[in-house]
Amino acid sequence: MEEVKVLTKNCGKINPESAEEYLAVGGYTGLKKALSMSGQEIIDTLKAAGLRGRGGAGFPTYRKIQFTYDTQADVKYVVCNADEGEPGTNKDRILLSQDPLKIIEGMTIVAKAIGAHVGYIYLRGEYSYIRETLYAAMRSAEALGYLGKDILGSGFDFEVRLASGAGAYVCGEETALFESIEGRRGEPRFRPPFPSIQGLFGKPTVLNNVETLANIGPIFAFGPDWFRSMGTEGSPGTKLFTVIGNVNKRGIYEFPMGINLKDLIYDCCGGIEDGHALKAVQAGGASGTYINADQIDMILDIDQVSDAGGRLGCGTIIVIDDTNCIVDIVCNNAFFFKEESCGKCTPCREGTTRLYEFVNDIAQGRGSMGTLRKIDTLTSVMNDASLCGLGRSATVPVTSAIRNFYDDFIRHIDRDYCEHCRTAGSV
Repeated sequence: MEEVKVLTKNCGKINPESAEEYLAVGGYTGLKKALSMSGQEIIDTLKAAGLRGRGGAGFPTYRKIQFTYDTQADVKYVVCNADEGEPGTNKDRILLSQDPLKIIEGMTIVAKAIGAHVGYIYLRGEYSYIRETLYAAMRSAEALGYLGKDILGSGFDFEVRLASGAGAYVCGEETALFESIEGRRGEPRFRPPFPSIQGLFGKPTVLNNVETLANIGPIFAFGPDWFRSMGTEGSPGTKLFTVIGNVNKRGIYEFPMGINLKDLIYDCCGGIEDGHALKAVQAGGASGTYINADQIDMILDIDQVSDAGGRLGCGTIIVIDDTNCIVDIVCNNAFFFKEESCGKCTPCREGTTRLYEFVNDIAQGRGSMGTLRKIDTLTSVMNDASLCGLGRSATVPVTSAIRNFYDDFIRHIDRDYCEHCRTAGSV
């Protein structure tokens, strides 16, 4: 299988700090076109392209921008979520470190649409080494007139500032991210009001992740029809997939939306390493759904994964072979969310702790059928009452694993022998 490289075509081929080299490979073609367009024309172009968010639920990109465009305010902001806190995900790091001006071009086009003059890149704390690359790229773009005052003589001003996170997973949630930029503890806000009305510093704000913004320049350079020629009708374009775990060829791959998960694992990544059999796949990162080997004949686009009870999310695919205990892995997953809960709301603060304890009891051979019933009740409450997506996301790995690997959980409850379990004291 050959990749279709749109977002990653420049990676490793140009100096990421040089606007001259970015221009030489067609960079800023999209911005030049967008500068001559009205805000509504820019939004209509993105609507025609069908671009959807590449980091979470796949919300249509144009709608976020439209909401903010329609809000009257003296100041507006564009924010790039470069926190990338999902365990195992590395795609944003590649784009930021090897082709940062693609993201900055996308931010500038969005800013032109809504009339924003300041943008922020919220950079994951662990990515501090990328800061100097970003600063150098911005200085180079400004020197050539593609950033800063009076961009290309259009009369439009736009500057980009950097803000660093401190390693909190919850800051991937947009309002917690705003709190962090403003100098407060990263905790989600109550909504409404929504960010398009009251976002960063209380002003209307458009927030998108790195991969979403990287698509915008090419859409304006080549047109909506070109973008829709790739992917599926409901999910046009390409997607970056981070494939990790027990496969022969781990890495970051770019394919059109709609690639089959089975083909991605066996044709692209060379199948399961060391000749073992496939046990499970977690699609969408640590907050994604666990599916079994019989379920991997699945089309990877936003809607079809959602219809199957999961979410494509950040596009991380974790492959698990038959030498692993799924209960042990889910227990580790639950511990991660327990540690990352900010604690602001009771359903998430207490729910993630209890959820980990219940799964750990099962993993340790102390669970019962009553424990499974408690998990069912608890996850229902967390889904209904958590303040932000973290509390709801924490339930997905557990409930999907119980549904698709029920016999494995029953074996632990019945204290049958588990040859692969790595949890101390396990059955």
